[in-house]
Amino acid sequence: MQPDSSLSQARSPKGLRPVGIAVGALALIVVLAGTWARHSDENRARQWSADQAVPSVHLIAPTPAAASNELVQPGTIEAWTAARIFARVPGYVHGWYADIGQRVAEGAPLGRIDTPELDQQIVQARAALERAHAEASLARTTAARWQDLLATTSVSRQAADEKSADAATRNAAVHEAQANLGRLLAMKAYATVRAPFGGIVTLRNADIGDLVGPGATNPQPMFGLADDRQLRIYVDVPQQYAPQMRAGLAATLSVPAWPGRSFTAKVMDQSGAVDSQSGSLKVELLAANPDHALKPGGFAQVHFALPVPANRVSVPASALIMRSGGTRVATVTPQGRAHLIPVVIGHDMGNTVEIASGLPQGTKIIDSPPDSLAEGDKVAVAPHG
Repeated sequence: MQPDSSLSQARSPKGLRPVGIAVGALALIVVLAGTWARHSDENRARQWSADQAVPSVHLIAPTPAAASNELVQPGTIEAWTAARIFARVPGYVHGWYADIGQRVAEGAPLGRIDTPELDQQIVQARAALERAHAEASLARTTAARWQDLLATTSVSRQAADEKSADAATRNAAVHEAQANLGRLLAMKAYATVRAPFGGIVTLRNADIGDLVGPGATNPQPMFGLADDRQLRIYVDVPQQYAPQMRAGLAATLSVPAWPGRSFTAKVMDQSGAVDSQSGSLKVELLAANPDHALKPGGFAQVHFALPVPANRVSVPASALIMRSGGTRVATVTPQGRAHLIPVVIGHDMGNTVEIASGLPQGTKIIDSPPDSLAEGDKVAVAPHG
């Protein structure tokens, strides 16, 4: 007997219903799982973005400033006393007695000048003085005789007074002639060129037979002389160091001629004014030169040991934040927020900077802070590695 096909078709949907429910449930689970996975990924992405937005910073501790800072500036060495010696009288060089490099004492003869014209003027002045003496003597005798005649009223008082005045005039002429002769003799003394002070001869232009003195064309100094037992060193110092350039400040010199050797010096004084062109202050130092190792006119590197005020600290230059409101450094609050501290720079040493004020001791600061770092930004402190 064949089963009824209509009954078979009626039972079939009832068997598939559980399967459909199961498939639908499975599909729902898959959809929910995918939605949850996407939501979890989105949360992780947002968290990663938020973590990336918080900069990671390193904290460093400022170091106490050294007891002294070294300032190095170029300087020029000059003799304690230097002179270019010109001929004072016209004439021809008779001879010279000192050449370059020779040390001479004060008053030592350096050369001699022949002065024929001056010699003739001296002869003339001597004759004029003799004539003045003779005329004065005659005038005094005449005045005395006329005074005797006046006592007997043999001459008038007017005539006697005239003779007395003439005697006084002749006597004054004697003094005038003496002064003229003395002037010429003083000029003649310059015919021997002498060292005005002890030192070393640095220049000799004169040679035998040269015309020198006021009558020469384009006169040149006959000799150059320098006293190098002590030396002056002139240094142009940046104006921010002006308050520390006081008399007695110690310094050391180094020169190319003596590598590895240092010479001591001390500040004598400073110009008291800043050069408007260079913005620097001229400082004068004194250095002893007993062995004459340092040469006038030379170059030297001058090393100043500048005292540093107490409570100053040094930080890397990379820790500074330059803003329109001034220079700042950044630290991190206990809440993990950036805090910007205004500071005043004392001295800039290149890689490091001395902080004069504004940074409390013991405060750790951020090294190489981001350029965009602002007050209150959240930051993450990286562990020391």
